[in-house]
Amino acid sequence: MNGAESLVAAAVASGIEICLANPGTTELPLVNAMDSVPGLRGILCLHENVATGAADGYARMAGKPALCLLHHGPGLANGLSNLHNARRAFTPMISVVGEHATWHRDADPLLASDIAKLAEVESGRVITCGDVNAIADEMTAAIAFAQDGHTVTLILPHDLQLASVTDAQASVQNRPPRSFSAERVEAAAKALRTQKTALLLGSDALTREGLHLAGRIAAATDSDLICDTFFRRMERGAGSPAISRLPYFPDQAIEMTKAYEHVVIVGTRRPVGFFGYSGIPSHLTTAEQTVLLTGPHEDTPGALLALVQSLNAADEIRPDEGALPEPQTGTLDAESVSKTIARMQPENAILMDEALSVGTPYFEASKHAPRFSHLMLTGGSIGQGPSSATGAAIACPDRKVINYQSDGCGAYSVQAFWTQARERLDVVTIIAANQSYNILNVELQRAGVNAPGPVAQKMAALDDPALSWTNIGEGMGVPSTRVDTVKELEAAIDNALSQEGPHLIEAIMT
Repeated sequence: MNGAESLVAAAVASGIEICLANPGTTELPLVNAMDSVPGLRGILCLHENVATGAADGYARMAGKPALCLLHHGPGLANGLSNLHNARRAFTPMISVVGEHATWHRDADPLLASDIAKLAEVESGRVITCGDVNAIADEMTAAIAFAQDGHTVTLILPHDLQLASVTDAQASVQNRPPRSFSAERVEAAAKALRTQKTALLLGSDALTREGLHLAGRIAAATDSDLICDTFFRRMERGAGSPAISRLPYFPDQAIEMTKAYEHVVIVGTRRPVGFFGYSGIPSHLTTAEQTVLLTGPHEDTPGALLALVQSLNAADEIRPDEGALPEPQTGTLDAESVSKTIARMQPENAILMDEALSVGTPYFEASKHAPRFSHLMLTGGSIGQGPSSATGAAIACPDRKVINYQSDGCGAYSVQAFWTQARERLDVVTIIAANQSYNILNVELQRAGVNAPGPVAQKMAALDDPALSWTNIGEGMGVPSTRVDTVKELEAAIDNALSQEGPHLIEAIMT
């Protein structure tokens, strides 16, 4: 067994099943190892940012890491954008990066770079392998650390991949147990007994179990539930507890939170504005009103259960009242597209949401959809949608994945469609094509620029030339169609949902 084979064997022994890869010459021993050591499925991605984004989507839905295989420092650099999103989502992920042979490094070959420094930017831990007999143990240690919600980068020189292993002692390492603070539980219980309190939920608080426990607490204490603006994964749909989403713009978020005497932080952190605006605080709650129950790496379900018991909360929740949106008519806009998707999405769907400003109405519109898993862009680095939808479909081949996607963000990772086609993945991509970076127009208006100059206008416009998404999709092997009315959109969604494999719908917005 060589070093590459020992790494693959250790990964398989720890339960890893998928490797999203964009390999080069340096990683060929690892590619060969996936043939000689059974159990690890290699999936080719045409860009590293698709590989890292797909690994993120896979891990969110599978509940365990995928491997990424990347080529040297430039390959890692190409994937850093979605590694950033994965870090912000607390996604368990391991990136294996090939490095030059140790004896070749001093010659400063063209691909040489400081991989470890690049990796440190978005990794919770960086491991550089220096002993072939330690590779298996380093792999299992990386997996154990990642499983607690971290991104890990493991750097593996080419000569160590090829070297013979003489004393491999790999042992599976279990995820370290999480804990919570009993003192914080009591502090939260005290806050919830006051007149006006909200629970701000993120990460594990947004699982089906976490939401039910939070719903019991809210019902027992007449409190409100709020979720993070951008969340990793939230189990939603009819019958779920009533919950509001923290607004994106900080002035609107502060207007929401200032209504509460206390805001209890559950599975997340004290909320912070996405950007800094003059005269508006960075934090969206005051220090005095903020009560921490658990952070993202703590035992949130355990803390919520303890809080339920402390409050003697009955096993009942207040579900969101209402119904699905009525059928829409006419041309397409943010409201009609969002409501049509919410009304037509099937039971047990996975909805990857990177529609940004166009998709704002979707959260409210989908409250009464059949139960589904809702994934979102987490770190603000756009281009996550097509990649994460790809990974989610790999993790859950028995579920329909819908990628509700803005055109500006989607243009960052169109190579994901090729992987969807090659792997026959069940992803329906709906491109909300408003032919602009519309969020920039919104920000200009908020800044008081009501008549932007020609340069500012051009920097936000995507209409000269307009992106032809049907041609992009077809060119990547995905059946694609263009619609510009609600009736056409309904027919296209119905057709895509009735078939297996990927489909792309270009929805032209008015």
